Amino acid sequence: MTKVPNPIDRHVGARVRMRRMMIGMSQERLGEALGLTFQQVQKYEKGTNRISASRLQQISETLNIPLAYFFKGAPVSEGAVNGGFAESSPEEGYASDFVMTAEGLSLNRAFARITDAKVRKRIVDLIVTLAEGEGA
Repeated sequence: MTKVPNPIDRHVGARVRMRRMMIGMSQERLGEALGLTFQQVQKYEKGTNRISASRLQQISETLNIPLAYFFKGAPVSEGAVNGGFAESSPEEGYASDFVMTAEGLSLNRAFARITDAKVRKRIVDLIVTLAEGEGA
């Protein structure tokens, strides 16, 4: 029987991957900084292997990001008090899922380099129009 990764483990792993990619660090380099193989980093990022509290602290320091970053937008488990870690709406979760992909990160970086507000607005309008066309 195949074990399914816990949604929180997958979320934290995806946030590790997103931050690592944002700063241009390879899995191999992160693994070296943590004393791990890149395969272990892959397993953490996929949520296949859980990240211990001490290892998450070490990752946080290596990636120069606060611990809370890893839990932002995390799925709420049943019975969580006051919504658990999640502070976002389902729409925000969808957006953060996209940003965590290589395409989302690349699009975000390129879009942020556009300084002309009118050009940015036109790009957003174009994407909205294209998306509406797909839904028809």
